[in-house]
Amino acid sequence: MNPVNAAPESSPAPSAAGDYAEPVFTLHPQPDGPTLGTTSAPILEADGHLFKDLARTGALLPYEDWRLPAAERAADLASRMSLEAIAGLMLYSPHQPVPNPGVGPFAGSYGGRTRQEAGAPAWALTDQQRAMLTADHIRHVLAFTLQDAGTAARWNNALQALAESEPLGVPVNTSSDPRNGAADASGAEFATLAADVSRWPEGLGMAALFDPERVRQYAAIISREYRALGITTALGPQIDIATDPRWMRLQDTWGPHSGLVADYARAYCDGMQTTPTSGDGAAFGMTGTPADAELPAVAAAASDPGWGSASVSAMVKHWPGGGTGEGGRDAHYGFGKFAVYPGGNEAEHLRAFEAAFHLHGPTGCAGAVMPYYTIAWHYRTPDGRVVNTGGDSTPRANSYHQAIVHDMLRERSGFDGVVCTDWGITADPDPEIDHFGQRCYGVEDLDVADRHLLALDNGVDQFGGNSDCAPIIEAYRRLALRDGEAAARARFEASAARLLRVLFRAGLFENPYLDPADSSAVVGCEAFATAARAAQRDSLVLLKNHRAAGTAVLPLGADVRRVWVPIRHVDAQPGFMRGGEPARDIDPLDAAACPYERVTDPQDADAAVVFIESPLSNPYSTADREAGGNGYLPLTLQYRPYTAATARARSLAAGDFRETGDRAYRGKTNRAANETDLDAVLAARELMGDRPVIVVVRMHNPAVLAELEPHADAIVVDFGVQQSVVWELLAGEYEPSGLLPITLPASMDAVEAHCEDLPFDYAAYTDSAGNAYRFGYGLNWAGAINDARTRRYRSR
Repeated sequence: MNPVNAAPESSPAPSAAGDYAEPVFTLHPQPDGPTLGTTSAPILEADGHLFKDLARTGALLPYEDWRLPAAERAADLASRMSLEAIAGLMLYSPHQPVPNPGVGPFAGSYGGRTRQEAGAPAWALTDQQRAMLTADHIRHVLAFTLQDAGTAARWNNALQALAESEPLGVPVNTSSDPRNGAADASGAEFATLAADVSRWPEGLGMAALFDPERVRQYAAIISREYRALGITTALGPQIDIATDPRWMRLQDTWGPHSGLVADYARAYCDGMQTTPTSGDGAAFGMTGTPADAELPAVAAAASDPGWGSASVSAMVKHWPGGGTGEGGRDAHYGFGKFAVYPGGNEAEHLRAFEAAFHLHGPTGCAGAVMPYYTIAWHYRTPDGRVVNTGGDSTPRANSYHQAIVHDMLRERSGFDGVVCTDWGITADPDPEIDHFGQRCYGVEDLDVADRHLLALDNGVDQFGGNSDCAPIIEAYRRLALRDGEAAARARFEASAARLLRVLFRAGLFENPYLDPADSSAVVGCEAFATAARAAQRDSLVLLKNHRAAGTAVLPLGADVRRVWVPIRHVDAQPGFMRGGEPARDIDPLDAAACPYERVTDPQDADAAVVFIESPLSNPYSTADREAGGNGYLPLTLQYRPYTAATARARSLAAGDFRETGDRAYRGKTNRAANETDLDAVLAARELMGDRPVIVVVRMHNPAVLAELEPHADAIVVDFGVQQSVVWELLAGEYEPSGLLPITLPASMDAVEAHCEDLPFDYAAYTDSAGNAYRFGYGLNWAGAINDARTRRYRSR
């Protein structure tokens, strides 16, 4: 065993303007093993192979030996790590914008200055990023905005070079929320993008394809883009069965059909996690990809089939299903913390997870699982127990519940991957229930360290949105006092080994470095962009295409040259983080995408194209509570004011230290912030006379279309695409083929009568031509689509 090179000293933190040097890495290829990439670690030679001496011992340690299985390497490294290093491994960094703007909730500094003052390049590490790697031992970094692929690659290299210089040389596992969405607003959460990635439909748009193989191709492509950006864990897919049509996060799911979602879950995890080997690229959606769009793919050890340098670990969410919030409310907020199961349908919500745990591809199982925030109220487990009933026990959120994480996920499902909590569940709650804050539901009486300890006892490995290791270290101390030092150490090493396994399987210990030019060539390359644009086109759903006389409106003929596109208005409303969004006028037209002349006077138009979105409403009002109410309002899927005359007289679940009484909203009225979308459609009908009125609905949730459908000649549903593909459809450049991945309700009374956990238990709206807008419905130019997809996936 011989040292091949000595380790250069690691560079100090920049201290003056211009004192930033891009890390220089050296590649060490070898004919019968992986290429090694280093910036500071020495290289060892043993048995004719090269290895990285990350521990700087001069001897080959098991965790440095790429010939060994990932599990064996991870266990060896975990045994060598300090308690502080393991605690850092169990944390997730805050969101990291690259470059850092110096302001906002994720502000950072460069040598105590703004980036502009410091003269730092866009890829440079902030002071906070240096500290989290060196002082806090964090190795799971959540990337937020990335300026472009080249910048992301250089930032990755700076992170990895600093991590390599630290004791044991544990690399960084960068993760990401979804960042390939085509819509301007990519969802309720922190979905974001790098400016040059391929742009795909949002979740429901992918579901509208009804095609698992397209999802496999999609995942295989974005995994290549992720790895080119330095990302090795995807915080997704969101495989919740979206059974309640009012749920804020429904747009990011694949809909309510458990069979379709299960097939998609398998396809996505297979495509995302599998590193293609010679000859099997076609099986994972990589056909038609040019050589210059390929990053070199290196497989992991034979004992870890499918994993390698092109793999991205999938974190499926949200166990045991997040789509059943009472009244459609969401558990990001205390007013939405209860999941309910009035239909007794808990088992169906597990179906997609079971698919993710039994993949068809070689990696076998999704790499990680994220439980949701919710308290699963009166939840019936597969063995027949009913938990979270109140009475003698306090109902607890999923990550804090032994039956839901330990018994169901770890024991019954046999899941041995990473379990990571959703973001922000361990700190003390906000005093106001209407704030976007911490969500320690059901364990408010525990201190922060005991919350960590309880989650660890249940089988949790990692804490999302927690960058403070002190409570984890204190949880260890309490665990050691309770069970003994050996048991505490074994418990922490078990989580460390699971977390490290992901890094070994992805090849990060061998070469975490990227060539910025290669990354720029891969991300958003022509082949990937073309596949993404085709998916956008195929996701559009044509609901209606006839005038009163029965003649088709679309595609628009040569006689249409001028269009009227009305301005939209949205009233003030709370945003995702419950801050006030002011009232605003919106011009929905992407002028660069529109092939027609826009006119300001509808009398000059050959057709009206009215862009709207599904109704937007707020389920909780502090003003209502201050006026003597309970604060709860009905979520509405119709545009005109809605009074919940037929809602439940009493809520199914209740209980929060910040409120008293019941959560019911029967008899209360709510209105959509975008009610004027309906006014725009009605005005277009009146002003256009017998000229075509085409409505394009950006649909976040299944809308009640009874108010507007009779006044539209054609209706197109957009589940998150670029507007250019909408105009191409209207002009007839391609034929519509998308199918409704949801059922559009006949009325709000039908929604109120349904059970939050059942997928197809409310009546569908039937239009003026007799077509029912139920799951699987869609038109092409010839009429209703009836093909292998509609026969394979049927609603009950």
